[in-house]
Amino acid sequence: MRLVERLTDDMKQAMKSKDKLKLSVIRMVKSAIKNEEINQSKELSDDEVLTVLTRELKQRRDSLQEFEKAGRDDLAAASRDEIAVLMEYMPEQLGEEDIRKLVAEAIEQTGASSKKDMGKVMGVLMPKVKGRADGALVNKVVQELLQ
Repeated sequence: MRLVERLTDDMKQAMKSKDKLKLSVIRMVKSAIKNEEINQSKELSDDEVLTVLTRELKQRRDSLQEFEKAGRDDLAAASRDEIAVLMEYMPEQLGEEDIRKLVAEAIEQTGASSKKDMGKVMGVLMPKVKGRADGALVNKVVQELLQ
């Protein structure tokens, strides 16, 4: 089942079960997907939908960080709930150990030896971890291994 179809089915289910949080999050995501389809003038593939989901997830995580800094526990809790709903649609996340292995392979493949080669490594690595790892964590691991 395509990701968009799954979102639509889950939205219908959320309406029936009166799950306001899930319904709200799915509607926001579907809206973002529709906007992207309009911008690209075509129907999005699952990979492109995953990119939109990743962007939405990153926005929620950034908001969560800001809310926690500001001491707004109510808004932070709402962001955590939204993140939990979005994570249901993301592929299984890679652990730091798995990321380290992939980074080491990418470094070997590109022949990178210093931080100047970070762009090459990230270029090879990001398509492999798309949607399955946080970009900030990947960046941190690449920097560590290139020192």
